[in-house]
Amino acid sequence: MIRAAFPGTFDPLTLGHESLARRAARVFDEVLVCVAAGVHKRAFFSLEERVQMALESFSADVNIRVLSFDDLLVSALRREDCRIILRGMRAVSDFEFESQMSQVNKALDADVETLVFPPERAHIHLSSTMAREVAQLGGDVEKFVSPHVAARLRAKIAAGK
Repeated sequence: MIRAAFPGTFDPLTLGHESLARRAARVFDEVLVCVAAGVHKRAFFSLEERVQMALESFSADVNIRVLSFDDLLVSALRREDCRIILRGMRAVSDFEFESQMSQVNKALDADVETLVFPPERAHIHLSSTMAREVAQLGGDVEKFVSPHVAARLRAKIAAGK
């Protein structure tokens, strides 16, 4: 079985994230959507909320599994017998960061390979940050996230986060 991991904080999961995972699921036997605790970031949603949104998004996808991790990605990959990391790269500006992360992961585990999936044209502009900002400013966020994610964004904002 060939597994590929799609890691991220997914704060929140966007339609671009969903698209990448589903496209990858057509290529690999199993795709692991690995929700990072993101201890280096101040998350808008808790880890549990982000995992729940991902579970809801992928509930009908038989070869996409959602898990969380709070340690090194390569450690999570070893636990899951996975050696492929999937990353999305929206623009050339993402290249430097993704290249650095790929080299760090390779230094930590020589068996790990990083593959880049470019986004579909409809999602090239999407980011979690942009989706949160649109929601916080009262915009139509359902253009960028699934309806259940949009509902959680609105509820979180209404509650004053």
